Amino acid sequence: MSGGVDSSVVALMLQQQGHDVVGVFMRNGVAGKSAQEKSCCSASDARDASVVADRLGIPFYAVDYEKEFARLMDHFAAEYRAGRTPNPCVLCNQDLKFGHLFQLADDVGAEMVATGHYAVQKDGELHLAADADKDQTYYLFGVEREALRRTLFPLGGMTKKEVRQVATDASLVTAEKAESMDICFVTSGDYRDVVRTRGGAGKPGNFLDANGNIVGEHSGLDGFTIGQRKGLPALGTPHYVAAIAPDSGDVTLVPRDELKKKIMFVDGVHWLIDAPISSEPLTCDVKVRARHVPVRAVIVPEGKKARVEFSEPVDAITPGQAAVFYRGTQVLGGGWIDGSA
Repeated sequence: MSGGVDSSVVALMLQQQGHDVVGVFMRNGVAGKSAQEKSCCSASDARDASVVADRLGIPFYAVDYEKEFARLMDHFAAEYRAGRTPNPCVLCNQDLKFGHLFQLADDVGAEMVATGHYAVQKDGELHLAADADKDQTYYLFGVEREALRRTLFPLGGMTKKEVRQVATDASLVTAEKAESMDICFVTSGDYRDVVRTRGGAGKPGNFLDANGNIVGEHSGLDGFTIGQRKGLPALGTPHYVAAIAPDSGDVTLVPRDELKKKIMFVDGVHWLIDAPISSEPLTCDVKVRARHVPVRAVIVPEGKKARVEFSEPVDAITPGQAAVFYRGTQVLGGGWIDGSA
């Protein structure tokens, strides 16, 4: 229970279905330094979750995961310094919510783990949620299949409006609570604050144009991601970040059309189906960002790596982000973008 409306409604629904429910809040050990700073795992969120649990009359525990979140934050900072753009929410789901949380479930004798994610689990398969705007399957490709079979997603067939209505009807304090769309440990609203307090801003270097000419300088790699337009030198026409070189510190800028690529390389591939035979092509749809419309592609797996050839060029394929594979509504698996061509 995160202290938001989604997990509050999940607890309510499961209780109404006759389950014995235990609420768990995951503390990340991060707190804002001022009233303007916030975290979705804040003390106020813990209080809201506790109030909902008390309203439902269910046991409630706040569990300390400060050390685990610290490792996640260190990885986040290191990825930016390496010229990559990390996606900590995928790792949090993989390692904490569907990793450590299942250990806790075993410790208390719980049969299943339920979350407020908008997704559908059918016989151990992961499928898209009914509400396409809220679907969160992109963030869940790394969950182990055994864990997935023990997971309930009660909101998978609902819209956000319906969820809020259930909370309102039950007079839950979280019914109209605003959503937290930020990374939970970025309390200031600027991810660079996390990077710079956990090892520095990354190597300074030059801005290069598509021909390798120096067109400016920057103070650190942490400020850039593939496809970025803001904060770049004025070159007369719109330019975007196309490549980040951690060794030299160089950031290459190109016109929009040159961001498009048809070949993508993926590492750390994790399958939610029986793994395809290596070198045997698999045709499916692929997302390269959470809000990306999936594009048809042919995947050639090689162990934990894969080569992906899209049917049409794709904008801003970003190393460090997740690439997730779909067939219809089913999530087949995914991995981490390592490059493009």
